[in-house]
Amino acid sequence: MDSVTKVGNMEQAKPGEPIPCYISIMQVTVEIPEEMARRLMPHGQDLARTTIEAVAIEGYRSGALTAQQTRRLLGFETRYELDGFLKEHNVWEHAYTLEDLTQDRQTLERLESEGRLKA
Repeated sequence: MDSVTKVGNMEQAKPGEPIPCYISIMQVTVEIPEEMARRLMPHGQDLARTTIEAVAIEGYRSGALTAQQTRRLLGFETRYELDGFLKEHNVWEHAYTLEDLTQDRQTLERLESEGRLKA
């Protein structure tokens, strides 16, 4: 990796280069009686997706997850998608942090550089 320099035991990206990212995924299995699972699936939606949404909502409400983390968990690209989702689920109060602003700016810059935003 030419764009990465070694600093002590840590690797650091050179200015202007993307930072390497390693994401660890945890798979969780939940056993729910079939009768209850059917009641929890709104209008035939995927129970796994419904469960992830419930975890994201509670994590966000409790402050355990930031807006950026909640957005990533749900697979949304923009803060606007997250805002719509939260509004749809009656989640209103949560402070917009500096981390959220930084992430939103990075997403905006990426979308602009990819030509995905219209002027």
